Amino acid sequence: MTLRNIPDDAPARLAACDGSLFSSDPSVADEAARFMGWTRLARDAADSLPRLLTLAEEIRAEGLTDVVLLGMGGSSLAALVMGKIIGGDAPRLHVLDTTCPATVRAVLEAADPRTTLHLLSSKSGDTVEPNALYAIFRERADRQLGHDAAGLRFVALTDPGSSLVGLALSQGFRATVLTPPAVGGRFSALTAFGLLPAALMGIDIERLITVARDVETSVAAAEADTTLARTIATASRLTLVATPGLRVFGVWLEQLIAESLGKQGKGVVPEIAYAMPQHVRPDQALVVLESAETSPGAAVPAECSARFRLTDPYELGGWFVVWEYATALAGVALGVDPFNQPDVARAKEATAAVLAEEMQPPRAQRSIDGAAITFAGALQEPVAPTATLAAALRVALSALRPDDYVALLAYLPSERIESLEPAVATCAGVLDRAVCLETGPRYLHSTGQLHKGGPNSGVFIVLTTRDAADIAVPGRPWTLAQLYRAQAEGDLTTLAATGRRVMRIDLPDASAGSVDAFAEALIAATQAQ
Repeated sequence: MTLRNIPDDAPARLAACDGSLFSSDPSVADEAARFMGWTRLARDAADSLPRLLTLAEEIRAEGLTDVVLLGMGGSSLAALVMGKIIGGDAPRLHVLDTTCPATVRAVLEAADPRTTLHLLSSKSGDTVEPNALYAIFRERADRQLGHDAAGLRFVALTDPGSSLVGLALSQGFRATVLTPPAVGGRFSALTAFGLLPAALMGIDIERLITVARDVETSVAAAEADTTLARTIATASRLTLVATPGLRVFGVWLEQLIAESLGKQGKGVVPEIAYAMPQHVRPDQALVVLESAETSPGAAVPAECSARFRLTDPYELGGWFVVWEYATALAGVALGVDPFNQPDVARAKEATAAVLAEEMQPPRAQRSIDGAAITFAGALQEPVAPTATLAAALRVALSALRPDDYVALLAYLPSERIESLEPAVATCAGVLDRAVCLETGPRYLHSTGQLHKGGPNSGVFIVLTTRDAADIAVPGRPWTLAQLYRAQAEGDLTTLAATGRRVMRIDLPDASAGSVDAFAEALIAATQAQ
């Protein structure tokens, strides 16, 4: 793939919102420029910080025990990262960026509506997941507190003019905090989407912004180093190895890289690795994140492309800025607009069609030990019988070409996702390629753009279950479990229609036994390659 040169003045032009960096076509350049407001968020923070600080102080003074954030993608990930890495004294932050009934039920049981603030976060206001979750949490709050008192336990974060502005007004929300429309979701860490939840947890957001402002000035200077941007652009695979306490940063970073660069048949596959690779392939960029207290726990190969050390948790503000600039400048080299996401809507539309029974997902062709197996898209159903789950998985893995990656798209509760990490690490090591473990439906707002719009270099395994757990969604003709399953089936359908190699394994349940059996089969299939 031929890369464009990153001009010496590119960082300064980026800071000046010069859309011509990305295209000589005036209409494309103008569209890019409309979403470059993130380059000055720290510099302009004085305009937004006072209200956020005042609101957070008022709420914290009431002694609330929990904050539940209802949001997806860029509306939630920065808050998740700051909560895990910087932390706060109280209240507890629960980030609900899933429609998994078991996970939602756990938060409903843990957070008392009398002492809980709910943040409904959505740029557009019409994102299906947070709106469904709002209906569930609002109905419960209304029932226990009464409608007027319940409204004061909700705050909206959204762009001006979105449907959420009207909802918040009509439903008596405590406040509506407007977010800048010139900032796309994945670049919004230093907007209210990230800063208000942080302030509510007791994080010193003024200190965070001060650090970010210094970095913002340095990366936008005329002589700013663009090495990291070139490193990203020249790799087909970016492997992130982090100490356990910093691994969550990869969840934010993979959205930034995959959704910004994965389009027009181009892209970089971000991989959160669970073990240090023994060697680095020529097409692979290895990035290591470590803290002052802990190291990755293994020798770092000499081919490591970049190494970041967090000596102070508040340096996280600078990390956001460094990676946003580097990713945008990598878009210059790749010749893509890093601020759009043309393929994300396809899975959303397919989900809606499945829910409305206007579309049938590919049907299962085999049943093995209670698991239904579907081969779809460019992955052909084998002629020979597959008697074991490992044999079925070997069919998918045998479709891998030399530079391909594996994406395990898991629609499971969070604790079950974590139990798959050792198997993923084993597979990545044996196969010597990227094996990405993605949480559904979170990835639909993250790496899903790369899966559909990037190079056709992925083999996708959609992992679902047939658990009976469910929650009614007030005002909707479908339940939460139906939405959750439709999101998996909508993406399966979209991947298949895009000609991707995809299989679905539908387990009988999400029990530890069922998920462990899948993990064992995946390892066995890998070792047989």
